[in-house]
Amino acid sequence: MEKKERKPVYYSDYLQLDKILNAQNPESKKEGIRADDEMLFIIIHQTYELWFKQILHELHIVCDIFKQPNIQNNAPDIYNSVHRLKRICSILEVAVSQMGVLETMTPLDFLDFRDLLRPASGFQSIQFKMIEATLGLAFDDRFGKSYYLSQLKPGDVEKVKDAESQKSLLSLINKWLERMPFIKNKSYWDEETEDSLFWKKYRKAYANSLSEAEQHNLLVFDKLFINDEEYPKDRRFSLDANRNALFIMLYRDHPLLHLPYELLNTLLEADEMLAMWRHRHIHMVQRTIGKRIGTGGSSGAEYLRSAAESHYVFKEIAELTSFLLPRNLLPKLPAQLVQDLGYTK
Repeated sequence: MEKKERKPVYYSDYLQLDKILNAQNPESKKEGIRADDEMLFIIIHQTYELWFKQILHELHIVCDIFKQPNIQNNAPDIYNSVHRLKRICSILEVAVSQMGVLETMTPLDFLDFRDLLRPASGFQSIQFKMIEATLGLAFDDRFGKSYYLSQLKPGDVEKVKDAESQKSLLSLINKWLERMPFIKNKSYWDEETEDSLFWKKYRKAYANSLSEAEQHNLLVFDKLFINDEEYPKDRRFSLDANRNALFIMLYRDHPLLHLPYELLNTLLEADEMLAMWRHRHIHMVQRTIGKRIGTGGSSGAEYLRSAAESHYVFKEIAELTSFLLPRNLLPKLPAQLVQDLGYTK
């Protein structure tokens, strides 16, 4: 087959540098005010928005993978998902370190043009809100819900609401975890019902590992893993998903669980990197404007601090570490299950 001739691609045309490099229009220049650091301020925030676009691109790919009705735990799709989530973590690491460049702008440098920005604010970043929604931050879990969309244009409000109406990564991961057969497969277990046998054995080992000061953990364990009717209704992960997530964390050394564990761990890493970005932002705002009101009308650093504490998405996975046991205390799995969790049959 003859290769199709293509028009030569030129570097600056491909990257549309004419648009990008001419997209900085400082407000101070319009007003005839000298504010040398406004250019830095614009470029930093434009860079953030480009990274946010890439994060959304990666998240949509991962969500499409988990929308499939069935995914094998050792399938290429799981590796691809882990790979893309790790890329998101790397991007967020850059976003955190990029704050150091912005911090070279002193408070006085910022005051040269700050009042010209009102009421524009980073709070109006719809892409960041879409990232949070796509990951699984529910509207009801947001801090300051009444203020959350109040600063956006109607078209941007619709974009955010559309993102919130889609199946989030958290909800898709919940469905994926629910489908895992290891505990519920009756062919593996000889006594009683298949799931209660394992969790009763695990409860006994877990109870024996607790100190006197940790006995309250056993009550929580029973609600999350033993007493179905007591399972908290406000949890985002279902009972089956919760159990299977802990099972993956406990038996991650088995080959078939390597990638599922990496997936769960990378979700926690993404949550951690987002938290680090928020807290770095808090310190930067405190350093730059102190206790002054934000340009968008929020309480500034105080608002950011409250949001940072409540906007963890995968906290239910993080909480499972409270219920881990050392390897030597783990219940022994049935031989057939051990075989099926390996690469050879």
